[in-house]
Amino acid sequence: MIKADVVIIGSGLAGLVAAHEATNRGRRVILIDQEGPQSMGGQAFWSLGGLFMVDTPEQRRMGIRDSPELARQDWLGSAQFDRPEDDMPRQWADAYLEFASGTMRSYLRELGMRWFPVVGWAERGGAAAGGHGNSVPRFHITWGTGEGVVAPFIRLANAAIDIGLLRHAFRHRVSRIDVTDGRATGVSGEILDVDYAPRGASTTRDVTGEFSFAAESIVVASGGIGGDHDAVRALWPRDRLGEPPAHMVSGVPDYVDGQMQAVAKAAGAGAINEDRMWHYCEGLRNWNPIWPNHGIRVLPGPSSVWLDGNGDRMEPPCMPGFDTLSTLKRILAAGHEHSWFILTQKIIEKEFALSGSEQNPDLTSGKWLNVLRERLGKGATRAVEAFKEKGTDFVVADDLETLVAGMNRLMPGAPLALDHVRGQIAARDAALDDPVAEDAQINAINHARTYLGDKLIRTAKPHAILDPKNGPLIAVRLNILTRKSLGGLHTDLAGRVLRDDGTIFDGLYAAGEVAGFGGGGYHGYNALEGTFLGGCVFSGMKAGQSA
Repeated sequence: MIKADVVIIGSGLAGLVAAHEATNRGRRVILIDQEGPQSMGGQAFWSLGGLFMVDTPEQRRMGIRDSPELARQDWLGSAQFDRPEDDMPRQWADAYLEFASGTMRSYLRELGMRWFPVVGWAERGGAAAGGHGNSVPRFHITWGTGEGVVAPFIRLANAAIDIGLLRHAFRHRVSRIDVTDGRATGVSGEILDVDYAPRGASTTRDVTGEFSFAAESIVVASGGIGGDHDAVRALWPRDRLGEPPAHMVSGVPDYVDGQMQAVAKAAGAGAINEDRMWHYCEGLRNWNPIWPNHGIRVLPGPSSVWLDGNGDRMEPPCMPGFDTLSTLKRILAAGHEHSWFILTQKIIEKEFALSGSEQNPDLTSGKWLNVLRERLGKGATRAVEAFKEKGTDFVVADDLETLVAGMNRLMPGAPLALDHVRGQIAARDAALDDPVAEDAQINAINHARTYLGDKLIRTAKPHAILDPKNGPLIAVRLNILTRKSLGGLHTDLAGRVLRDDGTIFDGLYAAGEVAGFGGGGYHGYNALEGTFLGGCVFSGMKAGQSA
């Protein structure tokens, strides 16, 4: 049996951060992953690289006035903690906010990270003050996107290998946590056959052998469940969101299956808030997929008209970029699993971005010249134009009659009435010239443009959608996209896993999505964006330091 001081299960961002913190303290670490070395960095690699940070130089340069107090108000208004088991998640939220407004930026900057100067304004809420949403922009996009976030920790892992403190165990699948006298003392499982499939693609599960590792501390950092739609539907909060969709697109590869969480629970670990989850409403079917049922999320500006599957314009706060879960509930309540954006070429050029490192090669390159060419050139970005041309969810037309006919060809089982669609968009266009308009979306667009970052690169100048000079018209069929688990293994502030009775499971730690990004769900019911990568960094730090 191979022995180490610490065994870490999962080589995603949380696992890499934990490995760095442990080896930095002289501990001998084995880093296990069921995938190969090509998948190091996990889901963080595929991300846009956004980090939720508070009162930063980047914010201040953009004229944003933020504070720890405002951030905490926004977080608690969004989390809506209401369960007895939310005690540890609330403590984790407070600790993360202290980190995000304190040492987080300097910690990451010392590792080489830098951020795009325009801070993004994600998940704006749209209800009452003190309720859900970011009051100010806090979404800091890392130069290099997700690749730029994981690269420093991969570099540190390689340095730890060079001095003999870290050992990789790729293609090792943990199927049991070994427990002796109530303490986690090791892990056992199967060695999977080598597979050189590209990052994110499905890999073989053929078994070639078995393994067993012993350690003083075990850290579970294995990610969420978004690749297993049956598991998502089994945990779906029907009382809050209605019946789950029969068909969704996958925002994560199929190996994001939640199996390690089940293994930990079988060993005696407690889990809470597993019915809290974060799935997006703006999913596109990837025309060039990497993993099965590969979906890409649209990161929309505020101007597209959003219709439910019946063709009814959705009311506030169900507007693009404002309130994810309210919109998800509203879409499903209409009796369909899809919805529609209707927009113009001017809107798509200014407002459409796609989530993911591979969809933003300019930001991933970290080079200003590439960004200027991509973002200021004619048309939308190349990635967006490719989806418009090749994606199965897009309809482009010069007039509304042809557009709606194309939409109905895409969804013949849910046909839209042309006159109904025209009337709603015409009413919206008429509100542009009314100085006291009651159209909440028009008011939201005008408000967004008071922020320099939105005015420069994220929000189109208000214009009539039905005016041909702003065309062509574009319709986008939107799918539900699986993404994040907001609940998970219950942990204390040291990252130690708790049992169902609240006692400490000696020797066992958890970090990242498998632990609800901290405490078993530090988001509560709603995420403010940038808090997934941030939560992986923070919980990985805590678990690695403690283990």
